[in-house]
Amino acid sequence: MPVLTRNNPSEELLKGSNGSTTAIKPTLHQSRTRFLPVEFDRNGKLYAKPDPDRPAHIQDYYKLRTECLRSRTLFEDPEFPADDSSLNIPNNSGRPLEYNWLRPHEISPEAVFVSDGFSRFDIRQGLLGDCWLLAAAANLTIFPVLFNRVVPEDNDAIRGGRKGVDYAGIFHFRFWRFGQWYDVVIDDRLPTYRGHLVYIKSSTQNEFWSALLEKAYAKLFGSYQALIGGSASEAMEDFTGGLTEGFDMKDVPKHLFEMIEKGCQNYAMFSCSLAAPPGEEENVTDQGLVKGHAYSITKAQAVDIETPRVKGKIQLLRLRNPWGNENEWNGAWSDKSAEWRFISEESKSEMGLTFEVDGEFWMSYPDFLKYFDRVEMCHLSPDCPIVQQLSRFAWKQSSFEGEWVRGSTAGGCRNYPDTFWHNPQYVVKLEDPDEDDDEQQCTMIVSLIQKNRRSKRNKGIECLTIGFALYRVEPTDLLKKPLPKEYFTSHLSAAKSTFINLREVTCRFRLNPGMYVIVPSTFDPHEEGEFMIRVFSETASNMQEYDSSIGVGVPMEVESSVTDAQRITMERLFVEVAGEDGEVDWMELKLVLDRCFREDIVRASRGISQTYQTSAKPPEKVEPSLPAPSMQGDVCGLWSMLQKFVLNIAGGDNHHVSTRSSTEQVELMRSENVPQVHADLSNSGFSKDACRSMVAMLDEDGSGKLGLMEFQKLLADIARWKAVFKQYDSDQSGHLNPFELRSALQSAGYTLNNHIVNMLMHRYGSKEAEIWFDDFITCAVKIRTMFDIFRARDALKRNEARFTLEEWIAKTIYS
Repeated sequence: MPVLTRNNPSEELLKGSNGSTTAIKPTLHQSRTRFLPVEFDRNGKLYAKPDPDRPAHIQDYYKLRTECLRSRTLFEDPEFPADDSSLNIPNNSGRPLEYNWLRPHEISPEAVFVSDGFSRFDIRQGLLGDCWLLAAAANLTIFPVLFNRVVPEDNDAIRGGRKGVDYAGIFHFRFWRFGQWYDVVIDDRLPTYRGHLVYIKSSTQNEFWSALLEKAYAKLFGSYQALIGGSASEAMEDFTGGLTEGFDMKDVPKHLFEMIEKGCQNYAMFSCSLAAPPGEEENVTDQGLVKGHAYSITKAQAVDIETPRVKGKIQLLRLRNPWGNENEWNGAWSDKSAEWRFISEESKSEMGLTFEVDGEFWMSYPDFLKYFDRVEMCHLSPDCPIVQQLSRFAWKQSSFEGEWVRGSTAGGCRNYPDTFWHNPQYVVKLEDPDEDDDEQQCTMIVSLIQKNRRSKRNKGIECLTIGFALYRVEPTDLLKKPLPKEYFTSHLSAAKSTFINLREVTCRFRLNPGMYVIVPSTFDPHEEGEFMIRVFSETASNMQEYDSSIGVGVPMEVESSVTDAQRITMERLFVEVAGEDGEVDWMELKLVLDRCFREDIVRASRGISQTYQTSAKPPEKVEPSLPAPSMQGDVCGLWSMLQKFVLNIAGGDNHHVSTRSSTEQVELMRSENVPQVHADLSNSGFSKDACRSMVAMLDEDGSGKLGLMEFQKLLADIARWKAVFKQYDSDQSGHLNPFELRSALQSAGYTLNNHIVNMLMHRYGSKEAEIWFDDFITCAVKIRTMFDIFRARDALKRNEARFTLEEWIAKTIYS
């Protein structure tokens, strides 16, 4: 399987000669944002996304600006302070960075937000290695309608701004993040050194829109440092919400020039780059091109040419180096090269040809293919208001969000057949071929984006190596959800992507009409991350997540019998333990359960201690008051009978390695089981919350206690769940291995989907994705309780239930 890797200095998988991994990548879960979600209507008008429960800490530009004007103060952003924490730039000198944060009018008395309109020449790179961002921003300026979505026209002009009157030192910009647009608010303080901007600056010294755009984008990811290194397609996507594609020059489509030419006329954005071997980043070639550097492609045009020997058209591309300096292409069709004499003045004027030391240049398409190594493009998505207004883009879009969770859905690539099928699965149905397609095939573009990685780079979290595989399926293959291991071990993929550690992997396929299952994955199993998958096709694809429906089924049968004698014995003990009211509370229940399943709990406690490299705290010795001597032997005898009963119905592996004398049994009863004892809740065993949940599961009258009949039901349930646990714990390790929880719960009668199992793994799984015995029992109790609450209100059996707020809180808070 092809794998491409971009070097990530803070994250390397160290593998020995046998392929074993000796370093573990950090994991990531979804980060919470403080940005205001916004939406665009069909006409492109923006409004805040309706949310009656919007948290108060989300920043609203218009409210904050009004407050600053009212108080006659300049805005200071507490979320992105003007200090080194917002820079987060590595500093090996040991001395603090000598940067001062200044407002635009403190840098230039003639400061303006924009001077003489927005232009690709307004952007010049500073000390930060974010040429990829600049290349995308330069493309954005070409299309005013796109530019004004990202850079709102209602930002303050700065010039002439009077504090408290019409200037508040606050700006806002909008970016697309995984299916949602956000409004990002910043103050106007910018990092400077000796009075000059450190990072992005405009070629016009008193213009500041580009520096403020960079700051907003840095805030989106947490720091300026997060912007060092990247792909122009990433920023182009965040500026448009579009679809990105990338091609290595050795694999470019046959009609690439026509794609660029047409795309430039239809709001598409393009960038290109040269590969840079290690240690040669930003080296300049003999042709004037910079290695490892992102360039914008701002125009493609076939131009009439007439020489003494040739007459016809030549394909030319206009490119721009974000440095905006003399580092330009110096070959054919470069500034003032001899070739331009063969182009008419009329054609030069139509092209907008200028020769300046500004980083912009023209080159021929053959030279472009020869000297550049990769080209990236971003097309507008079908839900873009511009697309909807023009109605000339035929693409249909479907999208889903998902998660790779260790021990649940992080199954790795096809190299790992035992776990690959656990990955999320999505089915698409291509019914009709593309219009005017002679081969009667369907075009489908699949985009897989991993989420929230760049903002965590300062914690050593880099992009995972991701990709996907595509399988052709027949209706008979779709009888079981999800597709099982047996399907993938007996079928080849119809298509697949390359696995690479970039934010996004996109592939374009031409397929025969039919049904296909897409399986997105990380390259290695057990790697956690969130993702978004999008499918674009010329005809509707009817994309759906292919997963189980949640429900209650028939549990695995457990062979057990309870004789009348055993029942009478249990009743006698229950009476003794329960006391006068004939019921046990959660504390008394914990004493009984911890004793019944002592061996399982000790094994689990030992395993957890080893996993987390901590020592289990020994239980403190309790000196309770003793019951009457005449009761000791009676209760102890009853306890022995109950223990035998539990061993019989629960599987029999609770026998102790060594037998205890009757005196030792008396001491156990003294310290653990008589009603007068105060339990030591710091020891191992079922948790307080688990025992309370068990009581709530069977406590029909809401008394907080269990009667004898309820107690019998609970023991029967636990015995059945333990039998299931033992079936999957084949090595008697005391825990379920990764990926076994879903199957174990299904054997217990509960069919769950990936979303629910992922949450259960986050809640009950260890860091090694193992489920220990007491956690499995607690998990089963919670699931059964939730099903019981819902089914009690689903009278028509339609998977629908109605609750008032009070009823829902009352039912769930007690469970």
